[in-house]
Amino acid sequence: MKVEIIDCCESTNAAIDRQAPHGYALMALEQTAGRGQRGNTWEAEPGKNITLSLMLRPLDLDASHQFEISEAVSLGIIDLLRELGIDDVSVKWPNDIYVGDRKICGILIENALTGCRISRSIAGIGLNVNQTEFVSDAPNPISICRLTGREHPVGTLAETMVSKILARLDRGDNHADYLDHLWRRRGEHIWQTPDGSRFRAAIEGVDPDGHLRLTGCPTPFAFKEVFPVL
Repeated sequence: MKVEIIDCCESTNAAIDRQAPHGYALMALEQTAGRGQRGNTWEAEPGKNITLSLMLRPLDLDASHQFEISEAVSLGIIDLLRELGIDDVSVKWPNDIYVGDRKICGILIENALTGCRISRSIAGIGLNVNQTEFVSDAPNPISICRLTGREHPVGTLAETMVSKILARLDRGDNHADYLDHLWRRRGEHIWQTPDGSRFRAAIEGVDPDGHLRLTGCPTPFAFKEVFPVL
């Protein structure tokens, strides 16, 4: 495992060496064009947060089970936050990390295939660490510093986070734990489709390929086909 820290780049997901070995991470103290889900940018005050990309090369993982990588990354970050004494941590499907109803971490995973197998995965991770003021229009950000009342060394924290993600990936069999940590796992909530339609439903589960199952819906949803209303 190695975390290489550089001063600045546009995006660590774009800058990381595609030939890097399993467990290598590239972290930038500043990203000028960090990418989030749905094409959004990721707000991160320079030097205050973890913005890195982690190279993962899972052995013999079928493409139909690629969501196992997302589960391992999400749960590894939850393991880190719990070690810091932060409770009420959950995963907002598919892989945003929440504390209560506030977002502390975003994850963007890019997979490459060789045949029907995953040849590599790049996990782009933005974790709010020491930032206390957020100026973007993100509705609900929170940081480790604001939750714990103190600042944390981002480099050391990044190394610990990577080690916990790798441990989760090596362990495997994370699916049940992922389901237990889903945000709004119990009870009915309001969901919305891209056309603006809204309905109430509860989470039934998540399939091994990452599709979300909701009560009253005959077919599961892929990412971007439905999202919870905050």
